[in-house]
Amino acid sequence: MRTEKLLQKDNGARGSVSYAASRNVGVLFSVEDKAKHEVVKEFIRKLEHDGKQVKVMEYLAPDKQNFEFKFDFFTENDISFWGKITSANALKFADTPFDYLVYLDTEPNPLMMHLLAMSKAKCRVGRQWEGGPSYFEFMVQAPSSVKELTDTIHRYIIQLK
Repeated sequence: MRTEKLLQKDNGARGSVSYAASRNVGVLFSVEDKAKHEVVKEFIRKLEHDGKQVKVMEYLAPDKQNFEFKFDFFTENDISFWGKITSANALKFADTPFDYLVYLDTEPNPLMMHLLAMSKAKCRVGRQWEGGPSYFEFMVQAPSSVKELTDTIHRYIIQLK
């Protein structure tokens, strides 16, 4: 219910930004396994190689292991009884006006969708699925592998003029 209200509320100017002119990119994902973690790190390296400043936020589910503690994260303990995110890091991340905010989960996670709805990013990018258009300004069709998703997203956003 909170997420739906956020989607109806205007959270700032949305739209695509020229990739060449963009400076800051946010990356959002749920921790799953070591393989996904490595794919995300490779994607971040590509963005940094392109001259982008990258900030990362991950959701760490109770049954998952955090690899390296390299990125900021939030857990279920950072969600109030009423469903409000209380993590200072997650709130700061959502309030950052990224040029691009890239969501790298292949299936929607309700907590991450809430963070996407809160976001002040100009252009939110993610995988296309039913119900996705409310959350994203730019969606890609990609098979269900995270590697193919990151490759597809990078291939398309670098072409944005």
